[in-house]
Amino acid sequence: MKNGTKNINVAIVGIGNCSSSLVQGIYYYGQKNSDDAAGLMHETLDGYHPRDLHVTVAFDIDKRKVGKDVSEAIFAKPNCTKVFHEDVPNMGVTVQMGCILDGYSDHMDAYNDDRTFLPSDTAQATKEDVVRALKEGQVDVLTSYLPVGSQKATEFYAECALEAGVAFVNNIPVFIASDPVWAKRFTDAGIPIIGDDIKSQLGATIVHRVLTDLFAKRGVPLDNTYQLNTGGNTDFLNMKNQQRLKSKKVSKTEAVQAVVADRMEDEHIHVGPSDYVAWQNDNKVAFIRMEGRLFGNVPMHIELRLSVEDSPNSAGVAIDMIRCAKVALDRGIGGPLEAASSFFCKHPPVQFTDEVAYQKTEAFIQNR
Repeated sequence: MKNGTKNINVAIVGIGNCSSSLVQGIYYYGQKNSDDAAGLMHETLDGYHPRDLHVTVAFDIDKRKVGKDVSEAIFAKPNCTKVFHEDVPNMGVTVQMGCILDGYSDHMDAYNDDRTFLPSDTAQATKEDVVRALKEGQVDVLTSYLPVGSQKATEFYAECALEAGVAFVNNIPVFIASDPVWAKRFTDAGIPIIGDDIKSQLGATIVHRVLTDLFAKRGVPLDNTYQLNTGGNTDFLNMKNQQRLKSKKVSKTEAVQAVVADRMEDEHIHVGPSDYVAWQNDNKVAFIRMEGRLFGNVPMHIELRLSVEDSPNSAGVAIDMIRCAKVALDRGIGGPLEAASSFFCKHPPVQFTDEVAYQKTEAFIQNR
């Protein structure tokens, strides 16, 4: 730990809705006592409280955010998530211009400015710029909220994390922690990584997984299932480009396949983002249908509609991922954190059932 403190210095890539919820949450829970910490999976995690997280470096590419203090940028358009704690003080941390690469999809230019990115004309950051910023900010953990489909950009920031010697938390479905080549690089460097593709605290994927596991445990064959999701935030707009959606569909589908009693044929399972509905803003609505057979091959089905505010649902998990990454740094553990990745992410290096992943993660936290 740096300077002998229990602080966690955090760098954020992408100051969108998820980052807004995360930063709001740091200050929201920083003012709460132990009797009023509802919504946290862990109030403290190996001694680290949410108030111990300090954003010291931030990157974005939108001209409405670059050059602004993080406290202002998290509320700038196109962000549209619920504001549950607007009293975020000036943090003294200016959002720096990042590196675009494939972090922006041209199809978004067809939509109005309130919904899309407005790329800054500031010179893009080089790897040397980012590494220098991470070192000057004494960063412990770099967490990435790049848009879905940002393969090259994610690899760029993973490289920067390796060179700067900071832990990496990959919240998006670009496969880094679950890629053997990248996993070995982080292991060889002795740097922890958690990924890939963050699960929400109580979202469509975790609910779908729990129900699928229930079918398996109760001897009910799952014949057909779908999960259809709609939302109105920039993430859903970005995923209107089907070319950027491939890894997301793989990640979400494999998260469900991992707990099916017998792997389903592709034509019997559909899991993935479905459409962009502007007026929903950051509200995500999931429609889940599951068809199975009970005793005597008698058919049954479940239909479920889940409505959640997408970004706070993510931040509740991100705050634990960051703390687990810092705990690994403290303990000198490098490479993919298999338990935490399985518990917190849709496409981890190793898929455990949710109960096993939970038990293994708790054992990691308690260092046993």
